[in-house]
Amino acid sequence: MTEVQTRTSPAAIAARSVLDRIFRLGARGSTVTREIRGGITTFVAMAYVILLVPLILGGATDIDGKHLSIAQLTTATAFSAGLSTVLMGLVGNVPLALAAGLGVVPVVAFQAAPHMTWPQTMGLVLLMGVIIVILAATGLRTMIINAIPLALKNAIGVGIGMFIAMIGLVSAGVVGHGSASGPPVSLGPDGHLQGWPVVVFGVGLLLMIALYIRKVPGAILISIAAATVLAVVINAVATIAPASWGTVVPKMPSRLFAVPDFGLMLHVDPFGGFARAGALTAGVVLFTLVLTGFFDAMGTVFGVCDEAGLLDAQGAMPALGRVLTVDGLAQIIGGASGGAGSTVYVESATGVGEGARTGLTSLVSGGLFCLAIFFTPIAGVVPIQAAAPALVLVGALMMTQARKIDWADMEVAVPAFLTIVAMPFTYSITNGVGAGLISYTVIKAARGRFREIHWLVWVVSAVFACYFAVSGIEVLLRGF
Repeated sequence: MTEVQTRTSPAAIAARSVLDRIFRLGARGSTVTREIRGGITTFVAMAYVILLVPLILGGATDIDGKHLSIAQLTTATAFSAGLSTVLMGLVGNVPLALAAGLGVVPVVAFQAAPHMTWPQTMGLVLLMGVIIVILAATGLRTMIINAIPLALKNAIGVGIGMFIAMIGLVSAGVVGHGSASGPPVSLGPDGHLQGWPVVVFGVGLLLMIALYIRKVPGAILISIAAATVLAVVINAVATIAPASWGTVVPKMPSRLFAVPDFGLMLHVDPFGGFARAGALTAGVVLFTLVLTGFFDAMGTVFGVCDEAGLLDAQGAMPALGRVLTVDGLAQIIGGASGGAGSTVYVESATGVGEGARTGLTSLVSGGLFCLAIFFTPIAGVVPIQAAAPALVLVGALMMTQARKIDWADMEVAVPAFLTIVAMPFTYSITNGVGAGLISYTVIKAARGRFREIHWLVWVVSAVFACYFAVSGIEVLLRGF
């Protein structure tokens, strides 16, 4: 035993020395053990994404009425998350994990796909990544961040949170469309909650809230798993129409492991969407994708890295350029693999809480995501009612940004309000962003404060004005 330790100890010491040089463990006051523990914790906190994103995208249809395969989406989601997170660890050397953004996924599923095919939709995601990389590399990203009013940046996050929560409530059957003579939305399909699937959602949501409030690691994943088990049991003992569950009926799979299905890989058409949906519609959707991924990542990067003590005294981040470039590359990887673009996740803070300070943590988390592609059959068991509570909880967390808006200043409060309410009420992130920017521009102009309106805001507002008037413009053009 002693002989073995003598032989292996120098190698172990050398390995730790190499890791220290690559990731600067000593300089950041961390250890290999702490980084590994942080990576595992981050993965557990984020693993629900592997189940949730395929359910959202798999439940949507493109312009031709086609659904994407849950198994293929699960592979694409896990693979893009793994590769992007590993890349962040090696290039950025920060404890940040990436996966398909829950702010981007609804845009892909409900804004882009209804107007074009899935390859064309993923093509827009790929273009989004290219644009973000260019913006990061040229420094234009900072210029655009400064152009959009801070209140609207916060309002966009709040609105997306409400939109995500609405998707969860509608998908679970808690919110219905209402009858022709009743209100436009109602509690359930007829003013009442009914059916076992809604029970699964309710139990899952309450459990998730309780575990999350108690700061249980992996609270979201544990709750989804528990609700799924409940759904499988209920479906086995009760008589329930399969359609009541939606896209996925909770049944035990015949196997737990499977060969990864990369059927969606590189099925992209970057410019076909402009021909199919029209240049204006596709352009506005692309702008919304860029805007959503753009600001969502910025806030998360600074928040998590500040908690990890990686910002300097002025609040600047030395490696920010590399981090933002990787974030853009992650969007490209997501689109090319057939899933929504990947972005930095706030759950990375769970690993930081365990002491993570370097990119070694991201290497561990990314490796675990890559291993997850062999467990895709499990995703075919989870009904939307078990996963929807995560949408509601994430929506609640995103709502916390509302405290950063000065509601006493009506010049920003009104545009912020319109941004927030338009997203869930019109089921469109695009509409919310447009309503906020146009109203902000009009209010500032009405007060004669033209100098406070950045020229980029004028341009973007004009684009949105054309977007909202596109039907009328088409009628006028047909008249000529």
